[in-house]
Amino acid sequence: MRLATFKTPKGTTFGAVTDKGIVDLGRRLGGDLKGLIAGARLDEARKLAGEAPDYGVSEVTWLPVIPNPGKIVCVGLNYEEHRVETGRDKTENPALFLRVPESQIGHLQPLLRPRESTHLDFEAEIALVIGKAGRRIAQPDYSSYIAGYACYNDGSVRDWQRHTVQWTAGKNFVGTGAFGPWMVTADEIPPGTPLTLSCRLNGERMQHATTDMMIFKFPKLIEYISAFTPLAPGDVIVTGTPGGVGSRRTPPLWMKPGDTVEVEIDKVGILRNKIEQD
Repeated sequence: MRLATFKTPKGTTFGAVTDKGIVDLGRRLGGDLKGLIAGARLDEARKLAGEAPDYGVSEVTWLPVIPNPGKIVCVGLNYEEHRVETGRDKTENPALFLRVPESQIGHLQPLLRPRESTHLDFEAEIALVIGKAGRRIAQPDYSSYIAGYACYNDGSVRDWQRHTVQWTAGKNFVGTGAFGPWMVTADEIPPGTPLTLSCRLNGERMQHATTDMMIFKFPKLIEYISAFTPLAPGDVIVTGTPGGVGSRRTPPLWMKPGDTVEVEIDKVGILRNKIEQD
């Protein structure tokens, strides 16, 4: 099942995206997608997803899959090729940073190049949406805490990211993180299934990798993150980008207004955004 958050002329809601259109689950069940997950109501949603659609996919404005996460935890340097291209040393544990919800946009919404910089870079990533609360989660139990998977573009303002050894500023400009179009529920992707991740800029492939190439895989990430902070339904873990980022090319390749960037995960979908000047 594909679940998304979006706007219509009647307001913000969420629904199931089907081959025929979008079934408005917010109208039928109330609340929002984060609340649906927290209430363990995915089975109810699955039954309603077969009803006649309320909207076509072109009739809505896509929002971030979870617009109101309690936390967005991002993983840096989590593919060996990307670690090597950055010249960073190997570490025994994941490198983590946080994003704020205000930095996110949805599918087909403009990814904003801030007026403070021209160094806007792409980072194709797989996002895990947490499905239930947990602390100190053991690796063998990781899959029961995942509600679904989504595409994420962790757009990075590189010069601001490098102002200090802390990455927060460069990772949190408004409108630089794209999240969508939807999440595919975890029952559609059995635990351990290899996923392929790609990024295209103006139709040309920039990044391509599989989850087998991750340094720290999903079980380790969930175990490590949940050791220091409780995970809650609707929290998001953004699991790292492969090699091929624009900043490590010769010459560097920055996203500019008018460009189109796509993140694709097989079995999930394609997240597409145009670049606009903020």
